[in-house]
Amino acid sequence: MKREGSAVWSGDLKSGKGSVSTDSGVLRETPYSFATRFEQGAGTNPEELIAAAHAGCFSMALSAQLGASGIVPERIETTATVSLEKQDAGFAITAVHLDVRARIPGADRNAFDTAANEAKANCPVSRVLNARISMNAELES
Repeated sequence: MKREGSAVWSGDLKSGKGSVSTDSGVLRETPYSFATRFEQGAGTNPEELIAAAHAGCFSMALSAQLGASGIVPERIETTATVSLEKQDAGFAITAVHLDVRARIPGADRNAFDTAANEAKANCPVSRVLNARISMNAELES
């Protein structure tokens, strides 16, 4: 399986503008720029796209881990916060923090914690990132 995304950039770094698109069409020439990445401009940026991808990947992986134990979650809500930091060699994504809230009536806390930790370590997006990944996982019953 292969998935594609594309980007177009015109101009210099600070005043230039670009757009990103996905083959699915969910993103179609969605604008991004220096302002959307390092300030508060309207549009997207690579880090928030990685955050959304990580949140989605983790949520699906957690559902799969829980399902393997016979547990069906009612709802999993994940927010991923990506940290972009300037280092000696340039900017790098250094960390991702996952805030997870799962509604699973009658679930066992230990089974939930085990599933959450497995999903954090093994979802494909976690595995591709060269960053510290931390997590706060809340279980609602």
